[in-house]
Amino acid sequence: MPSNQTTNAHIFEGLSREIFDGRDDIAYAAVSAAGIDEAVVRQISKNGNEPKWMLELRLRSLKIFESKPMPEWGPDLSGLDLRGIFYFAKPAGATDAKSWDDVPETIKNTFEKLGIPEAERQMLAGVGAQYDSEVVYHKLKEELVEQGVIFEDMSVAIHRHEELLRKHFMKAVPASDHKFAALHGAVWSGGTFLYVPKGVKIAEPLQAYFRMNAKSGGQFEHTIIVLEDESEAHYIEGCSAPKYGTSSLHAGCVEIYVGSSAKMRYSSVENWSIDTYNLNTKRAIVQEGGFVEWIGGNLGSGVTMLYPCSVLVGDDSKARHIGVAFANAGQVADTGAKVIHIGERTTSEVISKSLSKAGGVSNYRGLVDIKPCAKGAVSQVTCDGLLLDGRSRSDTTPDIRVGTPDALVAQEASVGKISEETLAYLESRGMDETSAKQMIVNGFLAPIVSELPLEYAVEMNILIGMELESR
Repeated sequence: MPSNQTTNAHIFEGLSREIFDGRDDIAYAAVSAAGIDEAVVRQISKNGNEPKWMLELRLRSLKIFESKPMPEWGPDLSGLDLRGIFYFAKPAGATDAKSWDDVPETIKNTFEKLGIPEAERQMLAGVGAQYDSEVVYHKLKEELVEQGVIFEDMSVAIHRHEELLRKHFMKAVPASDHKFAALHGAVWSGGTFLYVPKGVKIAEPLQAYFRMNAKSGGQFEHTIIVLEDESEAHYIEGCSAPKYGTSSLHAGCVEIYVGSSAKMRYSSVENWSIDTYNLNTKRAIVQEGGFVEWIGGNLGSGVTMLYPCSVLVGDDSKARHIGVAFANAGQVADTGAKVIHIGERTTSEVISKSLSKAGGVSNYRGLVDIKPCAKGAVSQVTCDGLLLDGRSRSDTTPDIRVGTPDALVAQEASVGKISEETLAYLESRGMDETSAKQMIVNGFLAPIVSELPLEYAVEMNILIGMELESR
């Protein structure tokens, strides 16, 4: 571990629920009408001065969205009024700045409270920051630029790297995938385009942070990550939104393309407000000998439906999914992972940890699909749930499909409660109940938190502590 990591852990220590739930009083240069129709889609495309093919893709996606029913197999979405969402909101004065000094003062102050500029200075290779529908800051270390790495706001990349972006845009996640993928294709804005050339290994993480501020707003960032053969990268996303008491929607999309013998780690700490429906779609395509690792934390949202997917198309490719979800009062966390084995000798590991408190519902929903051609495939799924009281719930809904006898699959799940004896012991040693519970929870989550860089492990522990103390 680098020696400077212990000195950087203070970056996120000033975080509080008030910072995450607080809202900014800012002016907007452009806001779409509530609801979605062709006029809104054309407005979004015009704002980005997009090429004709992108507008056509948006309009096709809109038609698919209108034709598809709402999903009925997961959490209840009846409280989400898609006609009341504002699908585009551009803050006044926002530009794709290369210096924090050029970011509007109120917006910059919000990101400073969240620790983003400080994290960039101390431990990141590059940073992107999005506020509502607009990327307000994006920067990459010069030595990586010289190696051919591209790290751009999507609205910039669509002009500077149009053919490369077009080759990958919504190819891993087509608009026909489901209703919210189609909605995303119609109204996406902002996001990140990361391209790592063959053989380039990025030692420090890159980060993008997405902040939603508008009341009844929607955020639909699109992230594309392309790793050429034998390259390596670690990308971190963070998200948050204020609390208004009216529904908001996050329906982003992440597409990752991992080349032969390349290694990709994607870490995400999503901490939306209870107003938010978090209906995100994430998918990776992995070539021969490649490796993708997903590390995710999901907290805060009223409803979450999120199942990162790895498609192991190349022989000897690998995927690892590690996730934690926390469902508090009034929250449903429906999370999990999907792995599709196509190549021979492919391997996958899924580790899921869930916490439920004050009547919250955590559900692991996963898919392992081993195709007939995936000879020698190996997959292991482990799901553990921890109930913090007698009112909460934790369920496991696995779907395992094995198309070849030449495969090895293991799946196990467990749910338990915090031991009263352990609590009593810790309290007898001078700890209050909340601190004792947090120590037990930290031990339960240690296998996941330990996979994050130290600074983000600190952030995750702080967020978990907030949830334990709240409601």
